[in-house]
Amino acid sequence: MLAGPVLRRLEPDRLVLWLVGSAPLDLSLVLAPTIGAPQRLALDARSCRVLRIGRHACVHLIDVALPEPLPEDTLIEYDLLLKQGDGQEAGIAQWAPHLLHAGAMRPNLVLRSRSDNILFGSCRKPHHPAPDGLARADALLAARIDRADERPAMLMLCGDQVYADDVAGPTLAAIHALVERLGLYGESLQGAVVADSEALYRHPAAYYRREELLPAFKSNDALRDRFFGGKEKPIFTTANAHNHLVTLAEVMAMYLLVWSPVPWRLVADAPPPALAPRHAQRWRRESQALAGFRRDLPQAARLLAHVQTLMIFDDHDITDDWNLSARWESTAYEHPFSRRIVGNALIAYMLCQGWGNRPDVFAAPLDDMAALAATAAADNRLDATRQDALIQRLLSFRQWDFVLRTKPTVIVLDTRTRRWRNRRRPGHPSGLMDWESLTQLQHELLDETAAVIVSPSPMFGGKLIEVIQRLATFAGLALTVDAENWMAHRGAASSMLNIFRHSRTPANYVVLSGDVRYSFAYDIRLREAPELAEGERTPHVWQVTSSGIKNAFPRRLLDWLDRLNRWLYAPRSPLNWFTQRRDLALTPYLPDQRRQGERVWNGAGIGQVWLDAQGRPARIVQHNADGRPSTRFLAPEQDASLGAAAGRPLGKH
Repeated sequence: MLAGPVLRRLEPDRLVLWLVGSAPLDLSLVLAPTIGAPQRLALDARSCRVLRIGRHACVHLIDVALPEPLPEDTLIEYDLLLKQGDGQEAGIAQWAPHLLHAGAMRPNLVLRSRSDNILFGSCRKPHHPAPDGLARADALLAARIDRADERPAMLMLCGDQVYADDVAGPTLAAIHALVERLGLYGESLQGAVVADSEALYRHPAAYYRREELLPAFKSNDALRDRFFGGKEKPIFTTANAHNHLVTLAEVMAMYLLVWSPVPWRLVADAPPPALAPRHAQRWRRESQALAGFRRDLPQAARLLAHVQTLMIFDDHDITDDWNLSARWESTAYEHPFSRRIVGNALIAYMLCQGWGNRPDVFAAPLDDMAALAATAAADNRLDATRQDALIQRLLSFRQWDFVLRTKPTVIVLDTRTRRWRNRRRPGHPSGLMDWESLTQLQHELLDETAAVIVSPSPMFGGKLIEVIQRLATFAGLALTVDAENWMAHRGAASSMLNIFRHSRTPANYVVLSGDVRYSFAYDIRLREAPELAEGERTPHVWQVTSSGIKNAFPRRLLDWLDRLNRWLYAPRSPLNWFTQRRDLALTPYLPDQRRQGERVWNGAGIGQVWLDAQGRPARIVQHNADGRPSTRFLAPEQDASLGAAAGRPLGKH
């Protein structure tokens, strides 16, 4: 067993799990609720689809329809019994003991009847020096593992679960060793200075110099002349593209290494290749950070085996600034090498993330993947024509978003592939959702009383940062500042606000986001609402952002941006009337550990929000990964009350 199990979408009559084994596995699922009869189900081809990705690597997509529904709000132990060659069965305690809590013989899960307790976060970069927020979440769960009523309903990962475009050198070495150890399928490459994956892995630029292989870099004149007519069109813009993943094998190996400690045991710490002195120094620094990541990895894997885990992509899951503008898209997808790079990351996302959110819509792409894998069995190489056809299908796929009909309803947005493109100014940022997808969102919200909306990028962020992004866009520098926010596109922004104003959409919205690498919470009210009938209320929105899980914003820069934002956009500042949000009244929640009036919190960790019966936040917390006490975001009246109780003068922070 190489990775998993990961608990994906869980319902009383249906369980979805993900795992990877070194061969097709003969498995049985055992379910033992504390209330009700136990169940044992053989996982045959109808309930477990196996997709081979290499000689010794098979993804197992488990989707079980249960004959009897499971009870809610109670502990349910489960096990996956693996039938071995001698006919004996081994459970998780034998083949993955790191997934068990102290004293437990099996992992357990809880099917919550309400989605009123949600763990969430984004941005988990293995070589960032901060501790892992998923390990912090595992410690929180361990303290209440036997208390079903205190267990979270889900872990919502809001984007950048992997960084395909920002990979440490030691991680890339481990990826290549794992590709070889598992025999992950190779592929041919068109439009690059290397002909295939094997040549890529051997190339002198394979470590810390991959920008020389990527499209539209000045070092690649021959390639640029052939495909771009000598005109530079930037595609891969990340400042850390030096080790950007290229092949499907590389991306799949990355998923195994970030979600499981087992693959690390299969690859010895590879010595660094021949490196320039500055790259050798970086290798040593990254190795130190990765040692901490590997130390925390068993706890992160244990969390994923105990809590329903749902996921949506943001850009780094594929590449930095993915689909930022219409010009970015036309440049990337007209070039065979860049289209293959993006497409390989999207195939891996489907297999390791997307399918588990919404299994029913992936039958056709998975059939294509199975056919592609079948052609590779003979020579361990993917058929280029089939691979490109699958990539084209996924680039046109429009069902990455998903909805959980819980209480309250949880709606997870795709803000990457259904964008409102600026045809008149193709270099300007696209709206994060187009008119059709926004219309569908409104349809999902009709007649709901409350909703949780997951938007990888915050709908409402710091005004100063948005203004800087807007100015950079007008100067033609959108790619330099990640000019992606809801307010960057007038059509998408006004459409979203109109959805909130609609008379049949909910009274209360909680928007969960990540992306920005710091955490904050806003209380948002519309200044102008339609005429209200008796009993109706003005829509109320809370923006709650937790980022990153294992990442952070440059501390000094964020301090200055936060301070300037407070000065320039104070509630009575006339500058507010020059923003897209002039019709909104935003009240920041205040971190209880602030020292100088900060409104944002900078530090790796995991967010948690508890909701009341009306779907309003009752408590908002950022659990710090570095061992500090958890940070609570307080509404101004809560802060004043706590300050008075502590004898602190009002207004002094």
